[in-house]
Amino acid sequence: GWTWTSKWAYQDGHELKVRPTLWTSIFLVSGLISLLLAMLVGHFAGSLFLALLGLGVPLGIYINERNERVPESAKVMTPKHLQKLAIRTLAKIGIRIGTKEAIDKAVGPAINFIGKSSSTNDRGAGRSKQVESSKGYLAAKELVYDAILRRATDIHLEPKEEELSIRLRIDGVMYPTEPFDRSTGDAVVNIFKVLSAMDITEKRRPQDGSFRAEMEFREIDFRSATQGTRFGEKMSLRVLDQSNSVKNLLQLGLRPQVLEKMKNLTGMPHGLFLACGPTGAGKSTTLYAALNEIDALQRNIITVEDPVEYKMENVTQIEINTKTGQSFGTALRSILRQDPDVVMVGEIRDQETAIIACQASSTGHMVFSTLHANDTFTALFRLIDLGVEPFMLSSSVSALMGQRLARRLCPDCKEAYKPNPELLKQANLPVDKIENFFRPPKAREEACPTCGGLGYKGRMGVYELLEINERLRELIRDKESMNNMKAEARKNGFLYMKEEGLRLVVKGVTSIDEMLRVVK
Repeated sequence: GWTWTSKWAYQDGHELKVRPTLWTSIFLVSGLISLLLAMLVGHFAGSLFLALLGLGVPLGIYINERNERVPESAKVMTPKHLQKLAIRTLAKIGIRIGTKEAIDKAVGPAINFIGKSSSTNDRGAGRSKQVESSKGYLAAKELVYDAILRRATDIHLEPKEEELSIRLRIDGVMYPTEPFDRSTGDAVVNIFKVLSAMDITEKRRPQDGSFRAEMEFREIDFRSATQGTRFGEKMSLRVLDQSNSVKNLLQLGLRPQVLEKMKNLTGMPHGLFLACGPTGAGKSTTLYAALNEIDALQRNIITVEDPVEYKMENVTQIEINTKTGQSFGTALRSILRQDPDVVMVGEIRDQETAIIACQASSTGHMVFSTLHANDTFTALFRLIDLGVEPFMLSSSVSALMGQRLARRLCPDCKEAYKPNPELLKQANLPVDKIENFFRPPKAREEACPTCGGLGYKGRMGVYELLEINERLRELIRDKESMNNMKAEARKNGFLYMKEEGLRLVVKGVTSIDEMLRVVK
């Protein structure tokens, strides 16, 4: 009891700056005196009484002083705190007493963390138990639970001088939420580091890891990464909720003509399909949807990813490990000896990967991959810049898809307005045929319950699909200009992303402001 109370008072006093040096000295001296008196008294009950008195008096005075400096919710040994402590302790052994609200406040929301497994047997149970009694555990649960309910894809914990600010990325846009004080925030960051199997003593060197959580009969994966900053350690969590993932091409929201072409591409025996766009444009989602269209029992599908984001049944998924020298290029070279029919490469980022992917598509394999490029035509020239010969590129590539993600207007609160005729003329839209555009509602007294007052709910893709025909192959082989390639593609009905986006604006699916934000 002496060592436990001394340690708690030492940590608590330093965090709250409640004369920590003085109180540490008092607990040390009172503990020594209590121990000495207990040993001198020959009676057990008397010894116990003296020991409790020697420890209890300074502890009670300290608690009174620290409670005067903290808000009501942070006070200890009050009736509310003791009730919460009792409910939490009983809940851990399966006894749930009190109202649902009281249990939720004491135990936290219905979400359980599963730490990164250190072996094949424990499934991360050891790390999970390790953080359950930590300070900030309930705050960590509430943060993650709230982020999942709000459909966040990323959680950013950013240190400031006196607080840890929290921002959530919802539908591609960052929104601030209630911050933590520094002591609670640092404890929350440490909990996520323990769950992710990171070194909690290392606060400057970047680290990354992963963990999981169980919520409402489903598992949610988290990718964590830390980085030292001027005010401390910043952490970002990527939320990978498979229940919200796109399962097939139909769910991508492609127009019927593009959907039919994509289905034909996934059924091809060989070729190279590239999804192009900036970070966060949904390229990996497009590839997963395309792979789900292929019968994984009839064809051997192997993926090389960094890291594996979504688990797929009957698909061999390989995660590259840069620490052991395994890159996309080396992994791709080895899996071509595993008799694959379909290969998915997470990203083409260097010359070696680009050349091997083109060679694989030319030797009877269907290859899917992503490339960071603004649009489909830019992607072709970027591959040439990476070192792929034009004759090899022209014979291997089958199609390229450029894409962006735009927020979808909330169906329950969007409002119609008359668009400016000059804007319609600039967009080459018929002024006399378009009556209304739609936009998020202006400020209201009550927030819409469907979207939480954001005006948008969910996202949809804006795509451009470039199929490579024989004439385009000749232009690529001859290193023709981009304008000539665009003119040839237009003859075959190619539509730019901006044109596809305007189609969605006219249909009332999204707003013109949102479209201009994502498609330049």
